[in-house]
Amino acid sequence: MPVPQGPFMQEGNPAEAGVSSSLPALPDGRDCILEPLSLPEGAGRSGTPEGSPSVPCIFCEEHFPTAQQDPLLKHMIIEHKLVIADVRLVADFRRYILYWRRRFREQPITDFCSVIRINSTAPLEEQDSYFLLCDVLPEDRVLREELQAQRLKGILEQQQRERNDNNFHGICMFCDEEFLGNRSVLLNHMAREHAFNIGLPDNIVNCGEFLRTLQRKLDNLQCLYCERTFRDRSLLKDHMRKKQHRRINPRNREYDQFYVINYLELGKSWEEVQSEDDRELLEQQEEDWSDWEECPVSAVCLFCEKQAETTEQLCTHMEEAHGFDLLRTKAELGLNFYEQVKLVNFIRRQVHQGRCYGCCTRFPSRADLGAHLAEAKHAALLPDRRTWDQPEYYFPTYENDSLLCTLSDSEGDLSAPGQSRGVTVISEDTSQLQALRQSSVLNQLLPRGWEG
Repeated sequence: MPVPQGPFMQEGNPAEAGVSSSLPALPDGRDCILEPLSLPEGAGRSGTPEGSPSVPCIFCEEHFPTAQQDPLLKHMIIEHKLVIADVRLVADFRRYILYWRRRFREQPITDFCSVIRINSTAPLEEQDSYFLLCDVLPEDRVLREELQAQRLKGILEQQQRERNDNNFHGICMFCDEEFLGNRSVLLNHMAREHAFNIGLPDNIVNCGEFLRTLQRKLDNLQCLYCERTFRDRSLLKDHMRKKQHRRINPRNREYDQFYVINYLELGKSWEEVQSEDDRELLEQQEEDWSDWEECPVSAVCLFCEKQAETTEQLCTHMEEAHGFDLLRTKAELGLNFYEQVKLVNFIRRQVHQGRCYGCCTRFPSRADLGAHLAEAKHAALLPDRRTWDQPEYYFPTYENDSLLCTLSDSEGDLSAPGQSRGVTVISEDTSQLQALRQSSVLNQLLPRGWEG
């Protein structure tokens, strides 16, 4: 078949036809194209489609792979003097960059970034300025929080789908048993039968990818915990069994993406969340309540409805109005805390039942009982100790009896004036030690014939 000839396809010397001699030639001397060609992309192309796997520079048309943040950050620092603080706290790096790319085109960069001047003491031509973009700017802080909230929402939705998915199919990594249904069946099997526990199923997200990652490591003969590589599978299995390495390495950040706890708080991993000091939270709570003015708890008299804000005021009232001195009674009887509780509960019950514990007379009303106690002065006439010192009076007569909360068995608190329960100790006279040795009762414990 004859080949048509034209101004760009001529026989003979290629140089004579105005075509470069570097082009490949057919056996008959004709030039040809052996690979597909494409026109150069326009330099004025702007923006990147939303679904593109690359991330554009905020200022220029340079693009970088989404998975590689460092080259883009280095480019923006060197070429455009822009520093982004705490990049690891950005939940969606690509959307973050695209947002500020749009905003910097709408307004000057100085409206958003702090200016950091370096070499400020050098001559003006040697000075340089960098721009810092950080969450001190409210707009940047809100953007980071929204990206974090959207990521958390997506993770929780994915987790819920996996919880409800009954079409899961997986194979045990240790015994090759096949499982169908919910993912929890396989995870519980490995935890129960092989002591391989990667956490509760409800705390895991993207479970399928997680299991594939672990299986890939085992296929590469790598221990999941110490991450050493072995010659064959038998050595790996023996190592993981003997060293109890049937668990994942908690220091490997590759696994963080599979646990929901790592998405809960902005910029905090599971270790940081679990190691938070609760004492600091308690201190903050105490500071928050420091201006709280608590209403004083009033204690009620044992014999009437009189209330007092302090125990001292109440004891003074009972002594003056009813002739009952609680402080002196405590000191004279040597009552400890629990004995005071039983005495108070005993008196409360007797008064509630309208009975005088001094003469065992019962009255129809509390007013009549009060008049009798005042007239006969039976309030201070306590019955025998065996009457009220009973276990049944450990239980309060009134559930809200605040007087019980103010009782104390310490010598310095609620002690009667002039009363002291301390025992006086008189030391021995050591001025005549020889006579003391001869008259000491300790001599009876020494064997006969011993001389001091």
